[in-house]
Amino acid sequence: MNVPTILRDAWFFYSRHLGAISRLCLPLILLESACRHLAAQVAGEQPLPGQDLLIGLLFYPLYSAALILYVDARSRGYAPGLRQVFNRALGLWPAMAAVSAMGTLAILLGASLFVLPGLWVMIRIAFAEYLLVLRGLPPLAALKESFRLTRGHFLLLLGCTLVVMAPLWLLDIWVALQMEGAEPLPLLPRVALDAAIGLLQLFATVVLFRCYMLCAAQDAGHERPE
Repeated sequence: MNVPTILRDAWFFYSRHLGAISRLCLPLILLESACRHLAAQVAGEQPLPGQDLLIGLLFYPLYSAALILYVDARSRGYAPGLRQVFNRALGLWPAMAAVSAMGTLAILLGASLFVLPGLWVMIRIAFAEYLLVLRGLPPLAALKESFRLTRGHFLLLLGCTLVVMAPLWLLDIWVALQMEGAEPLPLLPRVALDAAIGLLQLFATVVLFRCYMLCAAQDAGHERPE
């Protein structure tokens, strides 16, 4: 396992299935972005505590679970209908929202101590959503199992995550700096920009799915009796 090979394999899958991924996830990403901007306009200078987090918990668990189910099915040679995938993801929403909320709080707690602890927590819980969706583990058990399964693979996961996400984080910062003090963009261009970034971020889910499959296979090999 190495970073370039994982990224190459993940990019091959992502680019080949981008149309289906867009149809499955982009409507929810657009709706999430529109809700964020409309809520910000309504709240004005006094947004509700955790406003963006709450909106994210409404939409992110749905399209994340749907993408994981789709990638898993396609990687095993199946071609599920997008409606079928979405219906399964809808049933997983409460558990996915719970694991997303607990993971976010853990990352924020780590980040409150320093940036590096927050990054360490983010990497160690990277497999929690896959374990919940694909193995049916409860949220807390999925987080604990992710800590176990990522043991010994931290640098690999960190490298994959930073290669994919660091440019997007920098793009977010650059956009925020460009908009600072400028006339706000109309709602539609802002939603379109957020959706484009959100669609690119889905590549990270595909990359981490590949990492998860490799780490899980290696773990199963270690546990197999002689």
